Amino acid sequence: MAGAKKSPRKKSPSKKILFEAVFRNSLEAIIILDKSDRIMEVNPAACKLLGRKKKNLLNHKIADFLELPLNWPQVQGRAKIKIKQDQGEAKIAEYSQVQNLLPSYNLLILQDMSSFQNSAIAELELHHQRVELFAEVTLKIRQSLQLQEILQTAVSEVQRILQADRVLIYQVFTNGTGMPIREAVLPEFKPILGVKFPEEVFPEDYRQLYSQGRVIAIADVRSTDANLAECLIEFMDEWQIKSKLVVPILQNAQFPKKTPREDRLWGLLIAHQCQATRTWTDFELELMRQLADQIGIALSQAELLENLEGLVAERTAKLSQANHNLQQEMSDRLEAEAALRHSEEQLRLIANGLPVLIAYVDRQQHYRFNNEAYKIWLGLSPREIQNSHLLKVHGETEYKQIKPHIETVLTGEMVTYERDLILQDGCMHSLSITYIPHIQEDHIIQGFFALTSDISDRKAIERMKDEFISVVSHELRTPLTSIHSSLKILATGKLGSLSKKGQRMLQIADEQTERLVHLVNNVLDLQRIQSGKITMNKQAAQAEELILEAVQTMETLAQEQAIRISIQPNNFIVWADRDYIVQALTNLLSNAIKFSPPNSMIVISATKNHRQTNGKQQQTVSPITFAVQDQGQGIPEDRLETIFERFQQVDSSDSRKKGGTGLGLAICRQIVEGHGGQIWVESCLDKGSTFYFTLPELIQLESKDHG
Repeated sequence: MAGAKKSPRKKSPSKKILFEAVFRNSLEAIIILDKSDRIMEVNPAACKLLGRKKKNLLNHKIADFLELPLNWPQVQGRAKIKIKQDQGEAKIAEYSQVQNLLPSYNLLILQDMSSFQNSAIAELELHHQRVELFAEVTLKIRQSLQLQEILQTAVSEVQRILQADRVLIYQVFTNGTGMPIREAVLPEFKPILGVKFPEEVFPEDYRQLYSQGRVIAIADVRSTDANLAECLIEFMDEWQIKSKLVVPILQNAQFPKKTPREDRLWGLLIAHQCQATRTWTDFELELMRQLADQIGIALSQAELLENLEGLVAERTAKLSQANHNLQQEMSDRLEAEAALRHSEEQLRLIANGLPVLIAYVDRQQHYRFNNEAYKIWLGLSPREIQNSHLLKVHGETEYKQIKPHIETVLTGEMVTYERDLILQDGCMHSLSITYIPHIQEDHIIQGFFALTSDISDRKAIERMKDEFISVVSHELRTPLTSIHSSLKILATGKLGSLSKKGQRMLQIADEQTERLVHLVNNVLDLQRIQSGKITMNKQAAQAEELILEAVQTMETLAQEQAIRISIQPNNFIVWADRDYIVQALTNLLSNAIKFSPPNSMIVISATKNHRQTNGKQQQTVSPITFAVQDQGQGIPEDRLETIFERFQQVDSSDSRKKGGTGLGLAICRQIVEGHGGQIWVESCLDKGSTFYFTLPELIQLESKDHG
């Protein structure tokens, strides 16, 4: 526009200022070296990665801080390198270099890869645990051949995995009605199974939604988001239901040719939480879906096995009745044979989809049925094995090993055993083999079913655990104890006096050795508790006595730190292992003392909420809650759960400053959960933390009838 003034143009920063800003704020470590590999300049990211100040890096050889490869500096592109550390975990970095960045100068760029590597390992371990858990439960369900056994196994395993208060299976009938048919419920809650209700009608629209795979996950049945009718909420209140998870059980149905495959709604798999509301995780939802799918497959398999003999009997009856008419006999025979082939095709389809060896062997020890897994595992197709004797298939040496088990199952007894075998891949595998006898109604044994699963991964994990415990017990604890004892003798001065600097170095060595001994003992304690090799010797114990014993143990440490301990006990009687609970209280007190400022107070107490009466007997239904409260630095909210895991601390520097091992709280959790209790923490930064755990109170029967 004519006459308009031009706005002043903003002056751009110089290239030097821009390059300095990039160098200073780069997240990657940047190091400039001379031709002799001496450090001439570093940015802040390099100081942080190498763990040293700038003045301690300049004019030093880069080899003083990095473990250089033999072909340094000819390595082209990116490569990994290890950073030397005075203490703590070693760091791995990815580096690249630019030769002759300037005359007589080279450029080295480093990126920390430790966190990425640890994150990937943790994610892989979590995925492996989930796969292993699902495989274990799936195998238990599929090993059951009877319909009722499948259903009971399903509810029991789901309750165990989800730690739910009640799990039940609700069957939906074709006439539009339904009812619960199997249940697993904790003793303190009323069972639904067996209670007579008015005839229930399962609406058609609900059936269609569930047939399409609808899943209902309600964290709080009283929440407005749940959209539940008032009458349904009243029903749930009667049965103490606070949260629920509902997953459909769909049974696959195969129809004749030109008819599309359909999924039939067989029933519902339902989990209830009664003690408190519960938010269902994505993992729990997915696990329930997959388990419901496995139940549907197992139901189809069980029905096929149950109906197989019925189909054969029906065919025989028809042939006998139509014996006078050859044409009718041939027609009936062809019809029955077609039905049998269809059933066998369905059975083989299911069997071929399972990751186990499945076979049927008659009483003459000839194979009558094999799934396709035999070809993958042993290199033998079902057609090659069909009608062959066990001796011919396995060879004389292997047959001698399995013959005693075969003779046992042919007497009518189920057999399960393990053995090692070289499979088609050329590797030795550990196998779990189960023989299930096939017994007719007249108690005549017709043969047996053989189920074989690969348990090599589980065995490998068990061996790794055993080897680890063996190394810790025999290769670490004994020499550490000897070293610790020798250092104690040196500290007495009986073998000669040392300078003040020598005494200080000896003291540091003694403290670190004692810390290692403590760490090894904690690892062993934790492993023994987790493996179930230790039996909790539970008995009646006074809560006050447990608290006093723990306080007396830690009194000296508290006085050294100028910390007072206040006791607020009550005369409760708990059912617990005295030594382990004292150990848990001692660990919590030790943590509280370590992280509390001088001249502060720690409060330890035991409380109870309420009682419930039943006639003349009074029974405790609420646990005793122990609490250890400090006035320390507090714990960030995002760490309140992870600190109960192994080797977890609020700050990695705490283990060096306070001498902790990161196992104390993990041991506490194992001890408390071994008593059927719970442990948790509430905290406020810079104000302190309170650790809680619960124990069952001894049931007291107080008769009101005085004669």
